[in-house]
Amino acid sequence: MGAKNGGAEIAKEYRAKYGMAMPSLKLARIMYADNPNMYKNVEAARGHLRYIEGKTGVEDAKIKTIEKIPDRPLNPYKLPESSAEDRQPFILPTGCNNILLISDLHIPYHDINAVTLALEYGAKENVNTIFINGDLMDFHHLSRFQKDPRKRSVKHEFSVAKEFLRVLRTIFPTQQIYWLKGNHCMRYEHWLMSKVYEVFDDEYYHLEQRLGLSEERVHIIDDNVLVKAGKLAITHGHHVMRGFFSPVNSARGAWMKAKQSVIISHVHKVSNHVEVNLDGDNFGTWSTGSLCELRPDYSPLVSNYQHGFAHITTDTTGDFQVRNFHIINGKLH
Repeated sequence: MGAKNGGAEIAKEYRAKYGMAMPSLKLARIMYADNPNMYKNVEAARGHLRYIEGKTGVEDAKIKTIEKIPDRPLNPYKLPESSAEDRQPFILPTGCNNILLISDLHIPYHDINAVTLALEYGAKENVNTIFINGDLMDFHHLSRFQKDPRKRSVKHEFSVAKEFLRVLRTIFPTQQIYWLKGNHCMRYEHWLMSKVYEVFDDEYYHLEQRLGLSEERVHIIDDNVLVKAGKLAITHGHHVMRGFFSPVNSARGAWMKAKQSVIISHVHKVSNHVEVNLDGDNFGTWSTGSLCELRPDYSPLVSNYQHGFAHITTDTTGDFQVRNFHIINGKLH
């Protein structure tokens, strides 16, 4: 698909997401901020919006106009209001098609050599997206498990994490950066809820403000949101692997729960699994290694943890390729 058509597809996605009420210029600014590799400038993004809305005078634009978004379902029986959540996946913009996926740094217990190898690979491959698939921070002292008073403080963790994000943005100045929360990231949020719930609604105390994510243009995503890169699902893995024993490997365990192509982290182990259904459709599942210490205090001898990261590419049809790297003695395998 050419750049023009690709830009139009993104424009249709954003118009459908934000609705017809949002002014074109405002929406174009959002599109350009999220997809700098697709549009030359804000005006180019706005031009694609006008194109799909049939406002350019181009004859074939009429067939590319957005279908009217259906109204919300009616409630003819006047049932009481429901608090059920409609969980929708977060779909990465189509411009995010060359992705370096890193995870489980557990700052400040990150492994500098492993992190360096992953970032060097991403720079060499000219990735346009960095995806932190959970557990960027460890939050040891906020754990529900036994705490070691000798471990680094929460204040120290925030300081090191903020410095890491600054370095990450320096290495990848124009790339999109997404951070999906993992179970360790949620330790902080759960602590706020249980210990100081009175200020939980104050954004000042949340990760976004505490780490200055807007300054480094880092988009943070809640841990209970499924992310899609084309047809590939991405999740940290603690919701998928919770209480589930996998007799073969973690990737197969993910398949047994998800029954679709998915990449997880969380388990700190590198594994791959492939399934083919009766129609000949292929499905792949992957678990990625970590970028933190391999023998933490809670399992100092037989953790079986491994270092690694993944490289994901997608095309305009949603098809994808995954390269799941294992780092052994400073080399990629």
